[in-house]
Amino acid sequence: MSSPVSVFEYDLDVVPADIDDMGHVNNAVYLKWVQTAVLRHWRRLAPKDAVATRLWVALKHEIRYVHPAFLNDHVVVRAALKNLRGARAFYETMINRGDEVLAVVESCWCCLDSATRKPARLARDVVARFLPGSKNA
Repeated sequence: MSSPVSVFEYDLDVVPADIDDMGHVNNAVYLKWVQTAVLRHWRRLAPKDAVATRLWVALKHEIRYVHPAFLNDHVVVRAALKNLRGARAFYETMINRGDEVLAVVESCWCCLDSATRKPARLARDVVARFLPGSKNA
């Protein structure tokens, strides 16, 4: 039985500020795209009170670069939430240009209480918004 997955996707066009001295998208820009996807996913599905009282920080990124992206490329960033455990969220993000995979990013994020800045577990009802039917919900 496969585990539940929650997906957020957005697209963008590569702009001059994304390009490095080698003429392609800078590696750090890929991480910016991943962070944008994860945070937009959170804001789209979480209740307003949770968005107001929780923050997300990256704990780990593992990136596999497959092909470079260039100025004016149209890119799709697809973040799939694979699991929520305690205060941690595990995502796999695919960055594509059409059918071509540019990068695959496995990342782990930690939910923090916005007042204390300490790790904070998500309430079951919040988890259920992201992973309906999950044993974690």
